[in-house]
Amino acid sequence: MLMIRNVFPVLTVVAVIFGIWYLACVPMNIKTALTEAERAGATVSTPGARERRDMSAIGLALANPAQWRDTFALKKPRLPAPHQVAVELWQTTVEKKITSKRSLVFHGWITLSATLLGFAMGTVGGILLAVGIVHSRAMDMSVMPWAIASQTIPVLAIAPMIIVVFNSIGVQGLIPKAIISAYLSFFPVVVGMVKGLRSPSAMQLDQMRTWGASKSQSFWTLRLPSSVPYLFTSLKVGIAASLLGAIVGELPTGAIRGLGARLLTGSYYGQTIQIWSALFATAILAAGLVAVIAGIERVTLKRMGYGK
Repeated sequence: MLMIRNVFPVLTVVAVIFGIWYLACVPMNIKTALTEAERAGATVSTPGARERRDMSAIGLALANPAQWRDTFALKKPRLPAPHQVAVELWQTTVEKKITSKRSLVFHGWITLSATLLGFAMGTVGGILLAVGIVHSRAMDMSVMPWAIASQTIPVLAIAPMIIVVFNSIGVQGLIPKAIISAYLSFFPVVVGMVKGLRSPSAMQLDQMRTWGASKSQSFWTLRLPSSVPYLFTSLKVGIAASLLGAIVGELPTGAIRGLGARLLTGSYYGQTIQIWSALFATAILAAGLVAVIAGIERVTLKRMGYGK
């Protein structure tokens, strides 16, 4: 009963979203649907694609209810219907071999490998930088502002620069994408770890000094354990940002593998269904990665005595 009570609001929101999505397909796709219906010999209100070009899509939809169903079944719709995206996801995951160049599992693994490597690099770098900032006032005053300023640079601007620089020295493929991922993921880790390492109160730090504990002992026995909840919160943000960085890293290169490549090829050939399926695959992958981090967080915090 409790599960139903928790799931019902979620299902209600999902149903509303899908309802709005289907409704939006009608005006978004009505002009294409009317053009195809005319070519098939059907009679439509306001004949002629040129005459309909500047007309209101909502007005055309209201005047041609017979073509509403066609807006959900176009091969190249402006906005694909939910069931079209679901069919494409099924066909490109379950019905394709994972070694196929049309398999989203294949492309997802390419993007995932860069994501995990970049996430590892960003996490290690972020933790080390946070430790330095907390223990060195000079780093706090000098490095932290630069870390904040680095996030004001659009990743779409810096990604081509990174790709070009590494290509010039013969490094291609995984490493440049991983560095872009690390660039996006390290900042949440830095902020979270700095906050966590500074979370012990002055009274707790004074008590450690009263016991004669060194800075190293205070770090390992007080500061670091106190920072773990903050670290996991930042890791969940960082893993999603890392995935975004890997996809962005695939765009400037004209890549032929990876979820970013699926987005590129879909945009080149007007395959909106392919674009949307790749977007949903990315969202599912991101949700899975965050869920893994959350699972590790629960186990770790439970072992450390946080909560039940």
